[in-house]
Amino acid sequence: MVEEFGFGLPPRVFGKKIGETIYSINLLPFGGFVKLHGESSEEGVTYPERAFLNKSKKTRVGILVAGVVMNFILAVVAFSVVYSFSGVPKETKDVKAVEIVKDSPAEAAGIIAGDIIRKVDDKNVASTKEFIGAIEEKKGEEVSLELVREGKVINLTVTPRENPPEGQGPLGVIISTTEVYFPPIWQRPFIGMQLGFKEAIFWGQTIILGLGKIFKDLFAGMPPKDLSGPVGIFVITSEAAKFGILALVNFVGILSVNLAILNIVPFPALDGGRLLFIGIESVLGRKVVPKIESIVHTIGMVILLVLLLAITAHDIQRLIKAGSISGFIDSVLK
Repeated sequence: MVEEFGFGLPPRVFGKKIGETIYSINLLPFGGFVKLHGESSEEGVTYPERAFLNKSKKTRVGILVAGVVMNFILAVVAFSVVYSFSGVPKETKDVKAVEIVKDSPAEAAGIIAGDIIRKVDDKNVASTKEFIGAIEEKKGEEVSLELVREGKVINLTVTPRENPPEGQGPLGVIISTTEVYFPPIWQRPFIGMQLGFKEAIFWGQTIILGLGKIFKDLFAGMPPKDLSGPVGIFVITSEAAKFGILALVNFVGILSVNLAILNIVPFPALDGGRLLFIGIESVLGRKVVPKIESIVHTIGMVILLVLLLAITAHDIQRLIKAGSISGFIDSVLK
């Protein structure tokens, strides 16, 4: 029995009861929650047969895991939509100039975005690694490039810089061997789901590694610098929306994976914390006293709220210090 289905975290701003469930919007815009009847305490239980505490371990595990799985599925769907409409990346053997840095050797030589680089000093290049290696060997020396531009072969000469500005490379050209293609419409949902699943796995691994680094820093006595809370999420979401609906949908997918991973962490008040108590119950052969479990989850929720407020205060401080939204985003993404 679901007593409340809430968007955000309490205190409640608005709520409407439909049937036996209250649907609410809460003040802290961070995730959401589902309040089950008899979730962790026998107090206030009016329907013992429908109370979460009185369900079997298998049923309780299924309920707790369902929220995490749904967050992951939402992420897969979001990424699938993005791939279906923006195209599917495909690896090729064409080293293509994607972007030319202003006032760089590449610009001076006449290389333009869209050029395909075939050779460096008569040496064939079919991957970004081969191209970078060939250019690195010729830093400070004049080299000839064979390009294909709109089906025509063009030969240019260029001198790679020995000490280029950070992030630009010797030539100042961004290259890629990936191109985007659009499968037949009927295939896109299936290919999108396959790539969406891989994307969700990738972000899951990235988030887990990030959490590991945060805990490592905490144990080393260093405060984590790259955490962001509701304010940061709101700012980045607003900026993502400016790039169009697909960028926003993609960001929603990343947030959903984030919520799935965070929610399974074995910390009190989170689904992972409740799963931990079911595990303890299995080891002990009896339930943990409901009142004790309730107190532990309440303490956990207080700690999470205090942490959330601290992160929010830090976000506001960074926003003021940055002086602009773009500066704040740069500080978040560093």
